[in-house]
Amino acid sequence: MVIKMKGIIMIIDGMADRPLEELGGKTPLEAAKTPNMDKMAELGVNGIMDSIQPGIRPGSDTAHLSILGYDPYQVYTGRGPFEAAGVGVEVMPGDIAFRCNFSTASEDGTITDRRAGRIREGTDQLAETLNTMGLEEDVQVIFKESTGHRAVLVLRGPGLSDQISDADPKHEGKKYKEVVGLDDSPQAQKTSRILNRVIKKSYQLLKEHPINMERTKKGEPPANIVLPRGAGAVPNAQPFNEKYNLKSACIAETGLIQGIAQIVGMDIIEVEGATGGVDTNLDNITNSILLNATLDYDFLLINIDGADEAGHDGNLQEKVEFIEKVDEVIGKVMELEDVYFILTADHSTPIAVMDHTGDPVPLVIKGPGVRVDAVNQFHERAAASGGLCRIRGSDIMNILLDLMNRSSKFGA
Repeated sequence: MVIKMKGIIMIIDGMADRPLEELGGKTPLEAAKTPNMDKMAELGVNGIMDSIQPGIRPGSDTAHLSILGYDPYQVYTGRGPFEAAGVGVEVMPGDIAFRCNFSTASEDGTITDRRAGRIREGTDQLAETLNTMGLEEDVQVIFKESTGHRAVLVLRGPGLSDQISDADPKHEGKKYKEVVGLDDSPQAQKTSRILNRVIKKSYQLLKEHPINMERTKKGEPPANIVLPRGAGAVPNAQPFNEKYNLKSACIAETGLIQGIAQIVGMDIIEVEGATGGVDTNLDNITNSILLNATLDYDFLLINIDGADEAGHDGNLQEKVEFIEKVDEVIGKVMELEDVYFILTADHSTPIAVMDHTGDPVPLVIKGPGVRVDAVNQFHERAAASGGLCRIRGSDIMNILLDLMNRSSKFGA
């Protein structure tokens, strides 16, 4: 009798990197002490993965969609709807959703801190104030805080479009951008006009908010403006459980990844203390993985985000230390039996670039009967000589389903 197995995909967000002179030509993953990851490489089959295609710089959203077997060129409409769904906003057809940052701006609109000092507390009160915004339009404005400095904005009403530009200048020291329509449609012009008013109004409402007055008193950057980006309409995606005949769940720290899971119909497992940063509670995440892997779920998607945060900040020490902390999580998850465990990253976030790149990422699969190769270390260069060779994110679910004895034969 064929036994159907369980599967786990653990994605250490932004873990992969490029060689650094400070590390003697090693990557942070090569330099980190990772005995458990190395043991997993020794017991498994290794390879490198292009989340989407070679050389394509993926977002975490498009990378995760591809890894889950969805074509991001067909399904992806923008980051906003996933963020909104992930923080509990019930997005509806016709809604236009945005990913936002609580940021710090000077009086003339210059952004001095895109993440408002990585604010951790009080954003719920800021969002509550923003929801009092009256624009005298036929459009409802819905704000909701996410983890840390992140938030979402949803515009709901007739005649809207997601074909508009971002307000986020992407770098400190620049003024926030005026939002413009990306086409000549009346819908795009209306939406851009409303969004520009929302941004200006957010500054007016937040600049003297008690939360920000207190932050200024403490010498912390105030979260006095909201910068929307990643406009998108609600996508239409086949439910994951229907697509693969699996009962699935997601353990993720950020609203973005939770939103992807929510929209494709996975159960969302909340973890107390999961911040999405290097200060996240890895013990609670580990316990949640071990508990839910032994329940009646067939498949778990795990996302741990701190390495990506350190990469975006260009903080080498934090990235190495966080990878070493995650290694302890790997050691405990490896103890699960009758499970195919895939460890990888969704993209590279090199310290030297401080953003995502198109470099392939390492990947290892451990489980019963895998064709163990000669690789005995887990990092970008070692994995490249493994038995999986070089694959794409869209290959992973097919490989996993086959190993789990849950795939069907193609042909006679």
